[in-house]
Amino acid sequence: MKIVRTIADASGLPTCDGTVGLVPTMGAFHEGHLALFRAARAENDVVVASLFVNPAQFGANEDLAAYPRDEERDAAVAAEAGVDVLFAPGADELYPPGFQTWVEVEELGSRLEGEHRPGHFRGVATICLKLFNIVRPDRAYFGQKDAQQVAVVKRMVRDLDLDLGIRVVPTVRDADGLALSSRNAYLSPKERERALALPRALATKDLAQARARLNGLDVDYVEVADFEPSVLAAAVRVGKTRLIDNVILDKEPA
Repeated sequence: MKIVRTIADASGLPTCDGTVGLVPTMGAFHEGHLALFRAARAENDVVVASLFVNPAQFGANEDLAAYPRDEERDAAVAAEAGVDVLFAPGADELYPPGFQTWVEVEELGSRLEGEHRPGHFRGVATICLKLFNIVRPDRAYFGQKDAQQVAVVKRMVRDLDLDLGIRVVPTVRDADGLALSSRNAYLSPKERERALALPRALATKDLAQARARLNGLDVDYVEVADFEPSVLAAAVRVGKTRLIDNVILDKEPA
């Protein structure tokens, strides 16, 4: 596996006239990331993973400084999973001095996560567009766990006429049902037990039941979101850790 750190090196990668799959990540790889790598490996001749903790998608009081980082471990995991290129730039490479251009997906990016994390999806859309322009992939891979992120990226691709496919990989869960997330590492054993209310509530696929089962937790939202497909989505805080999750709804609730 080749590790590159500059836009010039990432843009100049040979593709052997084959297809390129891109997996955008912020590192701290777990089985959810491995599922993305495997999906990309199965469909493409070259697999590129980006490793960049994007400051633009963190709010002023969020966990940018504390977000888990271990590039050496992540590189080993990526190589073992069959990633061909790891693009691991510094912040100054992607946001050089004077940077002032942003992508805003207005309606989709302003509700749910966007309401509770103002500016978050502006950062997501901008970094994804930059990565798409740098790597020029045929396909990009995202997890269903971040359903609103998927919806935002799909809308950006559609609205800006980008020539790539967006692949969505099902949410990967631990045996206890908790959706895998790099932020799960913040949870104490007792907090993790409390956090299990989130997947159990969403598993009902019923808005009223889900809200009732989350009673007692610090809930940001529990809503049916009319993405493609529709999902029952929620965000909760357990201790100092904020968790999001969703389940796909087979049809709209009556």
